[in-house]
Amino acid sequence: MNYRHAFHAGNSADVVKHALLIALVRALQIKPGALTMIDTHAGCGIYDLTGDEAGRTGEATGGVLRAFAEPAPLLDDYRAAVRAVNAPDALRLYPGSPQILAQLLRPQDALILNEKHPEDAAALRRAMRDAPAAVHQRDAYELWLALLPTRTPRGLVVVDPPYEQTDERDRIVATLAAAHRKWAHGVTAIWYPLKDRPAHSRWKDKLHKSGIPKILSVEHWLYDADQPGIYNGAGLFFVNPPYAFTQGLPPLLEALRAALAPEGHRGTLTAEWVRP
Repeated sequence: MNYRHAFHAGNSADVVKHALLIALVRALQIKPGALTMIDTHAGCGIYDLTGDEAGRTGEATGGVLRAFAEPAPLLDDYRAAVRAVNAPDALRLYPGSPQILAQLLRPQDALILNEKHPEDAAALRRAMRDAPAAVHQRDAYELWLALLPTRTPRGLVVVDPPYEQTDERDRIVATLAAAHRKWAHGVTAIWYPLKDRPAHSRWKDKLHKSGIPKILSVEHWLYDADQPGIYNGAGLFFVNPPYAFTQGLPPLLEALRAALAPEGHRGTLTAEWVRP
């Protein structure tokens, strides 16, 4: 499944991913110690919702626009992050994960971004030129391992690939296992699209068999019955999520589900341990 960021900017998957990423980082920042954040597949950094790519799909209508129409206070932090890159009373730009993470930086924190695609890497450098972030253009999985353990005692790795390669999930499992051997206490967030349940169940089974503990799966299925052959939702795996994050998840997930439910569908947005 090919999932280039620019074509799907601001869709329901982005809303869930970024709302949860904000909550995760804030939970990690309860402790004052320095935090290194690494984004392995950073994309362009910021996206024009009126541009050609996003305009072709129009997916922001079912994502960020719904989130802004929903008054739920639990989505305030997410909406504030989106407003931060826009002019007052405008919603033209959408912040990718690099921009979200940059907004959350404290003076003691570090941000490392990586994007292998040449055009996207150039756009990322432009988007982040005023942010205190290091930008790399390397193979994501090589960089993931090369930067571990982080120089600070605590760290977060965000893995958000386009799933262009058929072996993407296998590379994630293999790299995560290698990363765990180097950095067992580190926090990792892995985004994934959901197309069909059997394939996703097989992937979760591989993660379970890896033996890596403390893997939490958050799954957002948009429709009450799966739609064959199309995008049915998205989710994230969280490795070593902090207690403050997991405790705050239930009301946040319900607020997101309610805001993003397509017309005529309730959908589900749940969290369960792949391996506690």
